[in-house]
Amino acid sequence: MIPSAKATDEIISDTITPGVITPNVVTTDAVILAAGYSSRADGFKMQFQMNDKAVIQHVIEAFLPICINIFVVGGFQYEKLLPLIEPYGDKVKLVINKEFENGMFSSVQTGAKHVLSEQFFITPGDYPLITTKICSSILSAGKAYVVPSFHMKGGHPILINSRCIEKLLSENVEGNLKSFLKKLPVEYININDDGIIYDLDTREDYMKLQTIMNERGQL
Repeated sequence: MIPSAKATDEIISDTITPGVITPNVVTTDAVILAAGYSSRADGFKMQFQMNDKAVIQHVIEAFLPICINIFVVGGFQYEKLLPLIEPYGDKVKLVINKEFENGMFSSVQTGAKHVLSEQFFITPGDYPLITTKICSSILSAGKAYVVPSFHMKGGHPILINSRCIEKLLSENVEGNLKSFLKKLPVEYININDDGIIYDLDTREDYMKLQTIMNERGQL
């Protein structure tokens, strides 16, 4: 039986147990946003298959080697996410945003509430070309707030220091992440990979990203 959320948000998992933390190493979590309607995609896009994996599984696996905890924020049809995250065990946790109708920023806030590490990545779950190499390049910049950029165009995932979570949660739920980031000392770093700017909104996007993925040999 699918668990039901009894509060504004609820983690569907056992008690959180952070991974092993190495002294003097900044710990990192990830928040993946997957609560939207997928209204333009003609289906629940997080489960669209790309090379034998769901779209959101490509994103999860980009973070697996470098993150302590990965929080997937679900909302609309969140039960469809359960079998997609189950193979990854306790490291990947589903968080329910019962107020997802308020927009993506409500999911940003829902995910941030559960972050346990000193910093966290945040990205929509429909960026299947994100890779561990991209994430590692962002971490290696050693900055508190990082937006990756390809040819002067900002992309995902974004890296945020957890010190700002209290401020983030105090923002109006009708706000947006872009406006919030303007209040922070964000640094843009160049990433020589256009995977950071390609999201999946439509069936046409899906076909395009599948072609790119095949050309790159991304499994």
